Amino acid sequence: MPRKRPEGIERYNAPAGGWGALKAVAESLARQQIVAQGAATLLKANQPDGFDCPGCAWPDPKHTSSFEFCENGAKAVTWESTAKRIGPTFFASHTVSELWNWSDHDLEDQGRLTDPLIYDAAADTYVPIEWDRAFALIGAQLNALPDPNMAEFYTSGRASNEAAFLFQLFVRAYGTNNFPDCSNMCHEATSVGLPHSIGVGKGTVTLEDFDHADAIFSFGHNPGTNHPRMMATLRDVARRGAPIIVFNPLKERALERFASPQSPVEMATLGSTDIASAYHQVRIGGDVAVLKGMMKRVFELDRRDLERGGRGILDRDFIAEHTSGIEALREDIDATRWEDIEIMSGLTRSAIESAGDVYAKSKNVILCYGMGITQHRNGTANVQQIANFLMLRGNIGREGAGICPLRGHSNVQGDRTVGITEIPNAALIDGMERAFGFRPSAAKGHNAIEAIEAIIDGRSKALVCLGGNLAVAMSDPDATFAGMRKLDLAVHLTTKFNRSHLLTARTTIVLPVLGRTDADVQATGRQSVTVEDSMSMVHASRGFLNPPSGDLRSEPAIIAGMAKATLGDRYGIEWDAMIADYSRIRDKIEVVFPDFKDFNARIREPGGFRLSVPASHREWKTPNQTACFLVAKGLSEDPRVLEPNVLTLTTIRSHDQYNTTIYGMDDRYRGVFGRRDVIFLNAKDLAERGLADGDTLDVEAARDHADPDDRPRRVKRLTAVAYNIPRGSAAGYYPELNTLVALSHYDQQSGTPSFKSIPIRITRAA
Repeated sequence: MPRKRPEGIERYNAPAGGWGALKAVAESLARQQIVAQGAATLLKANQPDGFDCPGCAWPDPKHTSSFEFCENGAKAVTWESTAKRIGPTFFASHTVSELWNWSDHDLEDQGRLTDPLIYDAAADTYVPIEWDRAFALIGAQLNALPDPNMAEFYTSGRASNEAAFLFQLFVRAYGTNNFPDCSNMCHEATSVGLPHSIGVGKGTVTLEDFDHADAIFSFGHNPGTNHPRMMATLRDVARRGAPIIVFNPLKERALERFASPQSPVEMATLGSTDIASAYHQVRIGGDVAVLKGMMKRVFELDRRDLERGGRGILDRDFIAEHTSGIEALREDIDATRWEDIEIMSGLTRSAIESAGDVYAKSKNVILCYGMGITQHRNGTANVQQIANFLMLRGNIGREGAGICPLRGHSNVQGDRTVGITEIPNAALIDGMERAFGFRPSAAKGHNAIEAIEAIIDGRSKALVCLGGNLAVAMSDPDATFAGMRKLDLAVHLTTKFNRSHLLTARTTIVLPVLGRTDADVQATGRQSVTVEDSMSMVHASRGFLNPPSGDLRSEPAIIAGMAKATLGDRYGIEWDAMIADYSRIRDKIEVVFPDFKDFNARIREPGGFRLSVPASHREWKTPNQTACFLVAKGLSEDPRVLEPNVLTLTTIRSHDQYNTTIYGMDDRYRGVFGRRDVIFLNAKDLAERGLADGDTLDVEAARDHADPDDRPRRVKRLTAVAYNIPRGSAAGYYPELNTLVALSHYDQQSGTPSFKSIPIRITRAA
């Protein structure tokens, strides 16, 4: 008799999208008590006269449809525009100690914050505070620090360009470059790695390029959950017969088959479109091995063609005119043995060669990748090997080809573009002096890891967060949480209450902000903000809903309030004038960053405008003015993965989740319902250890005795789920499994934590 599956674990056979997605949207509207209002709100999402979805950064098409939202975008919109409210009455009834025992989902599900709050330690509760008093307290405590570098200023990727620009202006005028940012934890390997390869830390493709691609290669991402509007694009590519080659450890349903909710035929017939033409389940951490294997195949095919009197399959004209370093790369690839590639990738030589053959036969190739590539201890090397692979056949800087990093939050790329960086370059410093008459410090500030380390060590005493849930997003929550509680000042600008707000400092202030869907009315009338998507398109976003409370303020207005209370009239910055009319903020952005020329005029155009990406037209802003082939030594990012009984764990997001926000307890496409306390494992790996599907396990990070931060890291009592995942690999949910990642386990080049590659051991729970 077959063993019964664990409670809440079912087989889900439907395609991604389809009726399941529509049902989920309807349920989300009902849960947030906005069935009528919510439906009207969704019709404004990603429209020229509406608001930009606060979810993912996938670009908008030319608005040919009235429905430019997806299931998880709808969840993000309804989560923000909920009818639920949380204010002083709630906090009077619930202490911080009590709320600490609530789940992350339940904390945020209370609804939108309505009043500015300050923590009252004597009562262990949050109580209301007037805006002016809050600003005065913040200013006084920041000014009391002996050194501005003792304060950290965090930015979430949902902040608008206008808010992010004012934030970096305030902080640089205050005197520090400490800008820990959510980019540090996701695509920093892209921002750091690609400038060395192609001169710019962004993707080179446009949405229209997908119409002209002969093949798509997909690495380390799950579009059905993390950027579902991409599925319409992939569906179009698949239906015209272009191959889509997928490398991903788990079989993600959206990359297998997708039913478009906007296709009457697929909806009526319960049909779907097959997406991947080949799906290779690479072992976790095996991406460099795969990329080197495919490059090895390309070099082999090139030599074979030359021996037959052909011209070879490398794009020699492109390589000669535009690149450097090809011979060093060739030597490294030639020296890499197929036996090692197979061991580290978990794939056969024939599988990798078949993918290389598709690449060799395709004129125009786009390679898309997500955090399954970047969140490794060799994340920067992963990204650079992708660039190498594309450059071999000239697949950067022409129509239908290029590199496509899939950013997460809706404006995480834009925040960086307008100055949120801990490493200001000369152009930024010169631009700030040109626009505001003072020259900021050029000293390197703190990234996210460095900021948390400084907080833990007591070197930083204040933290101001422009959105986000920093403490929960970080690795090593035990050390991170303890450090946060030692701060003198913590300030959070937020729409909803989350766990980071429970890590109270000596003074903790929570300031409620307008959301992306809310109307933002200032002295000159209703305002628009702007965002930049994954493909460098900048467009306007204009909320229209009545705010949850008359006591809410916009992020730019709150930043200006803090700045005035902290800086006074230092440098003569006209904070009030910029808040009265956001077009004046955009005028200043244009002065600092000339790429934004005619900013206010261009965002009035439907669809906005694209910022210059020099590599897109084969202009290389590297030190030697060429696109550089870069060598990554070896195939393994962590020697512990080869130790006996060690598995490699990747953390994943459920389908009811966006970043640290948990919308619900289901992960529909993976067949998990009503729970998150599971770990996905290969059935043979379980059997080898005397374990089985449904057993309760303890998970421990494999020790790294060379690391001064080495100590036991365990998560207890997870339910084993036998799953289609490669031997030697495991998967479980973020952020619950962050405790297995030491702060010191990150990519040394980019500072990105290794959330996607954690050596672990599993044992039966006592």
